[in-house]
Amino acid sequence: MARKTIILGITGGIAVYKACELVSRFVKADYDVRVIATKNALEFVTPLTFETLSKNRLTVDVFDKDREYDVEHISYAKLASAFIVAPATANFIAKFANGIADDMLTTTIMATHAPIIIAPAMNSNMYLNDSTKANISILKQRGVNFVGPVEGRLACGDVGIGKMSEPSEIFEYVDDMLTPSRDYRGLTAIVTAGATREPIDAVRYISNRSSGKMGVAIAEAIQDRGGKVIFIKGNMTTESPKTYKTIGVQTTEEMLNAVLDNLDEADIIIKAAAPSDYKVENYQDKKIKANTLTLNLVKNPDIAKRVGQLKGNKTLVVFAAETDDVLENAFSKLESKNADIVVANDVTLDGAGFDSDTNIATIITKDGVVNLLECMPKRELADEILNYILGLRVGI
Repeated sequence: MARKTIILGITGGIAVYKACELVSRFVKADYDVRVIATKNALEFVTPLTFETLSKNRLTVDVFDKDREYDVEHISYAKLASAFIVAPATANFIAKFANGIADDMLTTTIMATHAPIIIAPAMNSNMYLNDSTKANISILKQRGVNFVGPVEGRLACGDVGIGKMSEPSEIFEYVDDMLTPSRDYRGLTAIVTAGATREPIDAVRYISNRSSGKMGVAIAEAIQDRGGKVIFIKGNMTTESPKTYKTIGVQTTEEMLNAVLDNLDEADIIIKAAAPSDYKVENYQDKKIKANTLTLNLVKNPDIAKRVGQLKGNKTLVVFAAETDDVLENAFSKLESKNADIVVANDVTLDGAGFDSDTNIATIITKDGVVNLLECMPKRELADEILNYILGLRVGI
């Protein structure tokens, strides 16, 4: 799954209120945030606060009767891109260091292989206690990351070490870890992927061999670089990425409507799908039974051309999957669709066909740049395409 998930553990201390801001920062950066609270933590902030901010259900009890069917502490442990505990009390640190798993938070963090980040918050004397120092040392030796604490005025009125680091500092630390390249932050892209299906009758359809792998690679690359993706998918042979918004469609007309419905929200439109060019004029709503069958095909709406007419200063990227006259057809498509970039490939070449994990492409921009690329993984090609998009968007 491309969209990164933060599991945020909160333990019982006055600094719990800062965790609200931390959730908000991650959500605004398009991370999926799941909160696990200890019962003591909820003495300071209500579950509704975290559920409203994260848009996800808060988890507390291992034996919650209303929990999802999955073994939740295992599913959350696997889901985590990073596991943060903020604030982390001395009690939690002691339990984690000594392998005690007696609630949902400790049970889940013991099961994860994700990077763990702990932000301690406690009285100075507790933090400087030999037991706490020994427990922190054990966890650091095991590869656990610590942010803070810092010096300041504590809830008890003392001034000293033990104050939880600010949410902005914790966020930056984790964001740097998970999203080192953030050149797409603040941008939203519509990415279409897969093949559409045009029904012949109640059981048959016409389609094509598009797998959706290129669109998935592009969606993952955008999200890895901090952007948001509206993923509009037809039929795919590969798993869909987890994105900001995912819309499933069947026909080309449905895909067009989904693109237009979301166009105002997007800065970039990348048409990596293979919509059917034709649909059946004489569709039957029951299974056709005949010795011979004649189908009348009519043109479907041209999604890329329609977007090209409406895009304004948005960036439009189209694909040209060809079997001959590749560059000639690509230049023609660039002009006829009013696109900014066309990614052309000869699908007859080894390593460039449908359902392949690699591609051999030529990138052509409206500025006249033509770059013939070697065979490379589709994910690597996705980053090449994104680099060209940014180059064209300078000054927008």
